[in-house]
Amino acid sequence: MLTYADVQVSSLRVARGLRRLGIRRGDVIMLLLPNCPEFVLAFLAASACGAAATTANPFFTAAEIRKQAAASGARLIVTDAAGVEKSRGVVPTLVCVGDEVDGCVSFTELLETEDGWTPEEEEEKFQPDDVVALPYSSGTTGLPKGVMLTHKGTVTSISQQVDGENVHLYYHSGDVMLCVLPMYHIYSLVTVLCCALRAKAAVVVMRKFDMRGMMELIQRHRITVAPLVPPIAVEIAKTSATDAYDLSSVRMVISGAAPLSKELEDAIRAKMPNAVLGQGYGMTEAGPVISFCTSFSKEPIPSKAGSCGMVVRNAELKVVDPSTGASLRRNQRGEICLRAENVMKGYLNDAKATQGTIDEEGWLHTGDIGFVDDDDEIFIVDRLKEIIKYKGFQVAPAEIEALLLAHDHVIDAAVVPLEDEAAGEVPVAFVVRTKGSEMTADELKRYIAKQVVFYKRISKVFFVDVIPKLPSGKILRKVLKQRLQVGLPLFQNH
Repeated sequence: MLTYADVQVSSLRVARGLRRLGIRRGDVIMLLLPNCPEFVLAFLAASACGAAATTANPFFTAAEIRKQAAASGARLIVTDAAGVEKSRGVVPTLVCVGDEVDGCVSFTELLETEDGWTPEEEEEKFQPDDVVALPYSSGTTGLPKGVMLTHKGTVTSISQQVDGENVHLYYHSGDVMLCVLPMYHIYSLVTVLCCALRAKAAVVVMRKFDMRGMMELIQRHRITVAPLVPPIAVEIAKTSATDAYDLSSVRMVISGAAPLSKELEDAIRAKMPNAVLGQGYGMTEAGPVISFCTSFSKEPIPSKAGSCGMVVRNAELKVVDPSTGASLRRNQRGEICLRAENVMKGYLNDAKATQGTIDEEGWLHTGDIGFVDDDDEIFIVDRLKEIIKYKGFQVAPAEIEALLLAHDHVIDAAVVPLEDEAAGEVPVAFVVRTKGSEMTADELKRYIAKQVVFYKRISKVFFVDVIPKLPSGKILRKVLKQRLQVGLPLFQNH
């Protein structure tokens, strides 16, 4: 369990250690860690030094680590023994948590650094527009891109969630927060971790999810707030294991990263009868929260089924026609757009992608289709985005397609989502083989699996004669998804 006082003292020591290793304002460090106290300390320490932290999935392959480190300009990686070999040679300095490993600086050394330096000595050099976090997101289209979240934007997002008289009252100092969601994901990093620390709530950190372990922690530590994602909610709803535990301490269940059905909401309420349950909506580029369930407000208003609440305070939201850009009235479906201080500074070293996401008037185009009803509640009904959501993780079709096209027996390829009860969506590939090739689907799936983290692996392969495209060369993903939905027998499925 982490407390505010523990974090405050230890993160300053780690900041001194990072400075001793040469980390200064404008530098980038990579956090390649599972959930652990060291992740928290390293993130806050980098911030105190004026550096940015780029967060990465510890299950990434060596190629994925190298790609993100190079794109972000990382100078140092903080990892554990499991990540050391994958990270060797990627950056000048490796810091290892836990075991002492040859060629690595021990995290314990950073914790023991006492040179007297304090962040206040260089505060005047730091600017509100400096980047503090650099997570990677596919945005509405294309390959993963570095999302530049600033100090001002992140503080704004935290304040929107936990400060003020009329804000949605997520947490308070008496709360005990469950942190089971991965800290390298922006939802957990800001909405769970940073907001809990701001409220001086305690944080119980789970290294990885397992149902019985989570139930035991809730019962033992009297967890009061449980932020979840739909796949975990599904497992809670379907398992009888919860019946053996006392979950009465939970006063609030928060769900994000993907929509939660009314049936699932009802099932969770039956398991945790004392909890208020609500959904939020956001995206990495919004730093991350766009809206909150009204059930969490100072004067709670029961949310409608399927609603993701109202837009956060000190922010503007509009719905526009995706074709014309014209603003739409209430109850009309269009693309959700947000304008607020919590919106990202832009994509790192990618002005074109930034301009395609944030327009000249400062509106962030989410790529999500929805509407606002007469009570100001927001409903998301579809998305323009190409990204695939596997249990809340983002999978960029373009990234998998590039790997497929590198195979000697592949002429063309397209990747689209297939609905899956457990994961939400899984990636499937449509592939045009070279003439005469006898390559099998299993061979192709193994080829991809060796290069990517588990959630980017291809679930199915359909060998086809041609990939449908516009004259411009843009893949007609909607056509492929429609064919999947109706089950037309014109694919060779493996």
